[in-house]
Amino acid sequence: MVTRTLTLKKAGWLLLALLLPCVSWAASWPTAPSVNAKSWAIIDARSGQVVSSHNADEQLPPASLTKMMTLYLAFEDIKLGRLNPDEQVNVSKKAWKIGGSTMFLDPRMHPTIAQLLHGIATLSGNDACIALAEHIAGSEDAFVTRMNEKAQELGMSHTHFMNATGFPEAGHHSTAHDMAVLGAALWRDFPDHYKLFSEKDFSYGGHTQPNRNRLLWTYSDADGIKTGHTEEAGFCLVGSAEKGTTRFVSAVFGTDSDKARAADSVVLLQYAFRNFVTLRPAERDIRRQVDIYEGTENSVWLKPANAVWVTVPRGEEKKLAFRLRYDAPLKAPIRKDQQLGTIEAVLDGKPGTDQGDVLVSVPMIAVRDVERASWLGRQWDAVRLWWNGPGAQAATSN
Repeated sequence: MVTRTLTLKKAGWLLLALLLPCVSWAASWPTAPSVNAKSWAIIDARSGQVVSSHNADEQLPPASLTKMMTLYLAFEDIKLGRLNPDEQVNVSKKAWKIGGSTMFLDPRMHPTIAQLLHGIATLSGNDACIALAEHIAGSEDAFVTRMNEKAQELGMSHTHFMNATGFPEAGHHSTAHDMAVLGAALWRDFPDHYKLFSEKDFSYGGHTQPNRNRLLWTYSDADGIKTGHTEEAGFCLVGSAEKGTTRFVSAVFGTDSDKARAADSVVLLQYAFRNFVTLRPAERDIRRQVDIYEGTENSVWLKPANAVWVTVPRGEEKKLAFRLRYDAPLKAPIRKDQQLGTIEAVLDGKPGTDQGDVLVSVPMIAVRDVERASWLGRQWDAVRLWWNGPGAQAATSN
């Protein structure tokens, strides 16, 4: 495995040294805040980095945070053209009888998909969840299968759903980390629908009810996302806020009260904005040229497969480095967009060493095709490999 490091300077990103795999951690990470929640996490929605957490992978009942996934699937179907917001929905007896927090649906009503989305996001309506799940998948059980498939797709590896509402049920669990990931995905994947989470109230059927998310009143930059509460789960909240190009999503599980979950969320969000900044280095600063053997060209440029966002402690921006890793020697044929390595954003990386905390790792892909060379060209490249020494040869084991 070949590794190369780029360090941020005023003139741009410069190649510094050939490095070995990273094993150390940055010593400058801010101290975690003190909150009373049973478990919690806060992540940068753009980079996906966890900036701080506590018991974040402990499986706990998520209560109505579950409804974030119910909404995710509905938003996805609308985006794909499978669902029309103006469609009318039948209300089953099961939806009518569900109990808990509701938007007061009954079988005589025919709410639209759009109204149900408001009823779930703002009012946490259990009846709206059942009606929506049955309309989309034919039954709540079939819809729950989709929920679990999507959870795995999003990387929510410690989550398993048993229903669409969050009612207590054996085997229904999630984690603070997974719910923060889901919150970030809602913002990232459905920006047109995300504004639903900032609604402070909603009226339907002659009833006006407020949003239970206190953050919308107590934290000026907050714009979501979802509350949850059962006796078993305690009071839970996934919050989100944005300043400039930085957006953080917090998740708290198992607090003692509505007030406490909001207060803990404010502490986490304030900690994150005070201590971290989100950077987006330009693609031209990350692109790297690597040697190619047995090809019609001797090198190819690599670029990141997607936009790179990196979260670093505020004031530590100049300590950020980029380290390229790839298996060497690279041999033709090479295809455009083929992944040939990864770029690692490293904090406190030292030139000539392998120190530093890897913050983000992004696939690097070829910018063009490189065809296989003629027999003579391949023989010449055998000489090139010999001339470059045993280090290039040894890398073939990877």
